[in-house]
Amino acid sequence: MTTLTTLPPSALGTTSPSPLVSVRGLRVAYGDGPLVLDGVDLDLFPGETVALLGSSGSGKSTLMKSLTGFAPITGGSAHVAGHDVGTLRRGRLRGLRADVGQVFQQFNLVGRLSVLTNVLTGALHSAGPVNAVGGFTGADRRRAMELLDRVGIAHKATDQARTLSGGQQQRVAIARALMQRPRLILADEPVASLDPTMSHQVLDLLQEIARTDGIPVLVSLHVLHLALEHSDRVVGLRHGEVLVSAPTAELDAEQLGVVYDDPTEAHDQEADDADR
Repeated sequence: MTTLTTLPPSALGTTSPSPLVSVRGLRVAYGDGPLVLDGVDLDLFPGETVALLGSSGSGKSTLMKSLTGFAPITGGSAHVAGHDVGTLRRGRLRGLRADVGQVFQQFNLVGRLSVLTNVLTGALHSAGPVNAVGGFTGADRRRAMELLDRVGIAHKATDQARTLSGGQQQRVAIARALMQRPRLILADEPVASLDPTMSHQVLDLLQEIARTDGIPVLVSLHVLHLALEHSDRVVGLRHGEVLVSAPTAELDAEQLGVVYDDPTEAHDQEADDADR
């Protein structure tokens, strides 16, 4: 089986000579357990959207956690926006996490707070002691409203977040991530709870942000056609290893299907059939 490899950034239309994220030989294990990631290599360049594919247990979420220091790096290296993640102590991790905006499947909004206040919490990553205690500045509020307008939800600024639809809440979550002025965005299954129309809209928005702001976006998905329609490059994981890494234009659903075809499961099924 041939693993597809990525082209250099110039072939993807990016101008940066070096990646913002560089992962080499990454290995992750929890305690004495088996390796969750085994020898993963990954580069993320400014302005590109990379779709991360894989079945449950493939290591997608663990890879994202390792980029922010929430998963233990047991081998290899991960450099994110100038941070050597594996060497960071607790105090330095705060700086790393301030550079990474995150978008989650369940939105992680505070439902009883207004949409505007939820977006403003993104500014807390860079708030000094006085601002953190004294509240948000006028400049913070103006920027939050600009971001809400950008994601098409400014008219809901004073509404409680829990009154919004799932797609609207995800737009608020994206605005909150942008509020912290991130250098990288990690979106972990951001459309898994959304209907097809809203899924396309949210992924279009993330890709527009990547291209306009020059922020690399790593988005984990489980639907092949969404990955093919809304990414510049696809990385496919299986059992913690990179099986596919290539520009989206060179891929089709059949090629990506190998990420979900597990020969070990077929072997186990054959063994079970033989025992009957």
